[in-house]
Amino acid sequence: MSKVKEVLLNPIFNDNPIALQILGICSALAVTSSLYITLIMCIALTSVVALSNMFVSLIRQHIPTNIRIIVQISIIATLVMLVDEVLKAYDYESSKTLSVFVGLIVTNCIVMGRAEAFAMKNGPLMSFLDGIGNGLGYSLMLIIIAIIREFLGAGSFYSIEIMPLVNDGGWYIANNFFLTPASSFFIIGFTIWALRTWKTDQIEEPEFKISENSLDAERRTA
Repeated sequence: MSKVKEVLLNPIFNDNPIALQILGICSALAVTSSLYITLIMCIALTSVVALSNMFVSLIRQHIPTNIRIIVQISIIATLVMLVDEVLKAYDYESSKTLSVFVGLIVTNCIVMGRAEAFAMKNGPLMSFLDGIGNGLGYSLMLIIIAIIREFLGAGSFYSIEIMPLVNDGGWYIANNFFLTPASSFFIIGFTIWALRTWKTDQIEEPEFKISENSLDAERRTA
């Protein structure tokens, strides 16, 4: 049970794929101006990464080493096409809004990375749970970004008006900056800062350290 808990929960805060590994940034920039669209993207990616992990793990012992990446991409691409077709069938408008970004799940570093790093070395159940955990970690970051961007950029939450806009006779002047992808960079940066303030063990050691002797020598020279 401790192993299951670690695989499921570790990617949420301790090893978040976006906040710590800096993976999956493209969709975090592109699809987070609306919470509804963001939730669809989160469900799509979590489904793909969990199922692709499981299928890769099931056949891992039968995949020749020199073509393993091709096999992994084939499995992921098949799942992405299924997700895309289901989305077109049941929510065509959202499918058009997401446009190419559902298809780009094939190249998402989180999906490829977990298939290679985890599913190729572990059993189907643990690989499936690892996919769920990483999907949840990815989803948490996207949801945080989407809530902030939609609230400040459109004065709404899940397309429900919270702060009436001036254009509609209200009092709130929408901050259009938060409707642009660039705002996501700032939100991700502040989120990483908050996470590392809370979990100081995630702060990287500096590449270069200046010793006390070097500082003393510099002071004497100055």
